Amino acid sequence: MPNMREIRERIESIKQILKITNAMYLISSSKLKKARKAHDDTMPYFHKLQETLEDILEHTPHVQQKYFNRREDIPAEKRKKGYVIITADKGLCGSYNHNILKLAEQELAKSYENSCYLFVLGQVGRMYFKRRNNYADHSVFDGQFLYTTQNPTLYRAREIAELVLEKFGNGELDEVYLVFTDMVKNEFVPKVVRLLPFERRHFGKDKDGTLKKLPKASFLPSPEEVMNYLIPNYAKGLIYGAMVEAFCCEQQARMTAMDSASTSARDMIKELSLMYNRARQAAITQEISEVAGGANALKTESAQ
Repeated sequence: MPNMREIRERIESIKQILKITNAMYLISSSKLKKARKAHDDTMPYFHKLQETLEDILEHTPHVQQKYFNRREDIPAEKRKKGYVIITADKGLCGSYNHNILKLAEQELAKSYENSCYLFVLGQVGRMYFKRRNNYADHSVFDGQFLYTTQNPTLYRAREIAELVLEKFGNGELDEVYLVFTDMVKNEFVPKVVRLLPFERRHFGKDKDGTLKKLPKASFLPSPEEVMNYLIPNYAKGLIYGAMVEAFCCEQQARMTAMDSASTSARDMIKELSLMYNRARQAAITQEISEVAGGANALKTESAQ
């Protein structure tokens, strides 16, 4: 059994850790509220943008747009896929990073050789794929794609959108997917969403799932030019939404992890305090016994 000094030092050490976990919980809570507010403030613009795209597609069903080109003439084994994988910059957030990296590996395992291009946001995922770059010959890791996931901004989302749209437009990529964590009913769900190419069925659906057909309308300038302007902004909105959702899930996961750590620390302090009190009581009892034994010994010597 450890002595009183060791127990006391351990209690003080755990109390210091408890202060850190409480502080991290409060910081994550503040970041979560800030990110949610920024997301809620910008989403009405992108919802209106989606409605505009729906309106154009409903009135111009035969419009040709490069971002809707599915390139069906390219066989599956030759299609080049890009994955924008969103992880965290730090750990201490439970299984958040593990789950998203596991899903990313599952998606990569389905691909053909030399057909995947990885664009990783977050230091954890970047270092993970950098260390394990040789485990899959079919993946090309872009080491120059250096973006943080902390405090997601529209500017950062625009840069990423421009990069993937450029690579899709010049034929370097045939499909682009977002791999991120979404919050569904207070649960963190890793998911894969296709960003490019867009499909008409994603816009202007009736209740039965069929595409609406409205009278053809004329646009000035042409629908193609309007779409060339709107689609990049819409892609930026999708990427920004994924970044915010992933960041909020990270902060929520860190809050949960820090709350569990704080609870465990308090339980350990209670157990150690009990051990300390027992050790202290044992030490007092021993001292009393020694004093009483010494007194009895003195009485015996005096009587002799």
